[in-house]
Amino acid sequence: RCLKRLPERGRIVIFNRSYYEEVLVVRVHPKILEGQNLPEKFRSDPDIFDKRLKDIRNIEHYLTRNGTRVVKFFLNVSKEEQKKRLLARLDEPEKNWKFEVKDLDERALWDDYHKCYNKLIKATATKKAPWYVIPADNKWFMRAAVVRAILHEMESLDLAYPKVTKEEKAGFAEARN
Repeated sequence: RCLKRLPERGRIVIFNRSYYEEVLVVRVHPKILEGQNLPEKFRSDPDIFDKRLKDIRNIEHYLTRNGTRVVKFFLNVSKEEQKKRLLARLDEPEKNWKFEVKDLDERALWDDYHKCYNKLIKATATKKAPWYVIPADNKWFMRAAVVRAILHEMESLDLAYPKVTKEEKAGFAEARN
């Protein structure tokens, strides 16, 4: 699904989660796998998630080899902070719209999700497609850390405006007229 939305070369795009859901939510909720219409031999493969992680590494390797810079962020909210934010959704009327009861079910699976996050970060962090694990309990700090990381990555790209040739400049006077 997300491969259809890959940016064309030269674009900056933010994906929210993307293909990592296949090794997070699906791993924590195996019933989802049953609904993916996979052939039985894949669905029952005990190594399916390791193979999916390898596929993700391969996709990112392909992208970086072809000029796409892949940078990933894990905004690490603590369990205590998540609890505070969920309670605020209940207690503060302007945040009520954010509350969903199913969030409590997912919260009960906190440890399972963190095991999956640890596995996926270890399996997919490379020099060409790094992960930035950002403490996110404090929103202003998290935002500053993300901006700093993005600036670091952009500076490493050695970006510059395209050069205009002498022939092109010579045509400017005619274009102006």
